[in-house]
Amino acid sequence: MKPRALITGVTGQDGWYLRELLESKGYEVYGWRRDECDVTDPEQVRVAVQQAQPNEIYHLAAQSHVGDSEDAGAETQRVNVQGTENLLRSTQREVPEARFFFASSCHVFGDAIETPQKETTPFQPVNPYGVSKLEATLRVRAARQAGLFAVNGFLYNHESPRRGEHFVTQKICRGAAAIAAGQSRELRLGDTSMQRDWSDAREIVRGMWLSLQTDRPDDFIFASGEAHAVQEVVEIAFETVGLDWGKYVVCDDQFNRTADPVCLVGDPSKARAVLDWEPKNGFRELIVEMTRAAQRALI
Repeated sequence: MKPRALITGVTGQDGWYLRELLESKGYEVYGWRRDECDVTDPEQVRVAVQQAQPNEIYHLAAQSHVGDSEDAGAETQRVNVQGTENLLRSTQREVPEARFFFASSCHVFGDAIETPQKETTPFQPVNPYGVSKLEATLRVRAARQAGLFAVNGFLYNHESPRRGEHFVTQKICRGAAAIAAGQSRELRLGDTSMQRDWSDAREIVRGMWLSLQTDRPDDFIFASGEAHAVQEVVEIAFETVGLDWGKYVVCDDQFNRTADPVCLVGDPSKARAVLDWEPKNGFRELIVEMTRAAQRALI
């Protein structure tokens, strides 16, 4: 009998690649879009879990853009916290033997006291998104203590050609492609000195799956362990399309965030040791791939 998996947020970047991965491994995959099942509606969630009867649940659905969370704090809490609680309760009641993965975030560490961050680093979120992910993370831990096979995956920034255009990496890659194609004249960005720990989304979803194949549930950081500046994304993207970035990139303070961690870098050594997980696709290769994909999309 095929193993069954349920994915919330299946149409997003991570959900797309996770579905591909699981189907390649012979899973029967059930996916939720927001118009099919609202995670903030406990009865809709209960019915969906009951009907799917999954062996594994991957909870990816969230209000996931940090900038948006600053303007919609209440909605962020409702989706990210109550949605997670609803799914946990339904899992415990309908399929208590199922294994549960929650896509937490590096933003729970926020103003981190150490770099790189480990699973034991104290939580210090600095924005509504980070606060909501922390509350949900703690509820997942409580469910684990109550007997559910529940895993928190602390996901650092991860990208791919399927990344939404409102994320800065994709904004840069598509912007460079559009300028090279003569469809745009400039690219306006905020502070390009900001640094992030970027990985390939396809590697991250592989880590999700591995975390549910272990003997006991735990928490894991999925990160590259390297910090790169937004400026590096700019330079690689424009180099890929054969242009001098300095002639087209304009600094615009309106794109700066008011509450954002300065630099978060994750230590993936636990995932490496326990799950045999390690990113393979490098940062430069990823940005080049995204830029070329953006160019093809314009043809």
